[in-house]
Amino acid sequence: MNLQDLKPAEGSKQSAFRVGRGHGSGNGKTSGRGHKGQKARSGGGVRLGFEGGQMPLYRRLPKRGIKKKTHRNFVEIVSINVERLNQFEDGAVVTVDALKAAGIISNPKDGVKILGNGELKKKLTVKADYYSASAKEKIEAAGGTAE
Repeated sequence: MNLQDLKPAEGSKQSAFRVGRGHGSGNGKTSGRGHKGQKARSGGGVRLGFEGGQMPLYRRLPKRGIKKKTHRNFVEIVSINVERLNQFEDGAVVTVDALKAAGIISNPKDGVKILGNGELKKKLTVKADYYSASAKEKIEAAGGTAE
């Protein structure tokens, strides 16, 4: 099969319906737009969400939550589960730079938190910004330390 042999599926391509080609076509004169009014004019119609001057729905509903990440108290923390640390060698020191080099995280943002999902089978020294209580327990149960 060659590129020039490709054709669209049967019936998937239809030519555009040509309006304004005489009243015999069934869509002449006003071209299916009706008589007068805003929608009959060229460039006529209303913008998305416009309700004829009534207060639109998107302005009537209350706004909730933080919209900007530049909020003065906004902190973005990257979280990793304890099971992801199994790819390190036994006895290794796991830092933010080591996690980045291993491809576990790409951008540490405002800090890294270790969460306790999964099992840790290696003895590691983990140096992160934050730990969940269960993650700390699992790291220490495996014989490692959480700093």
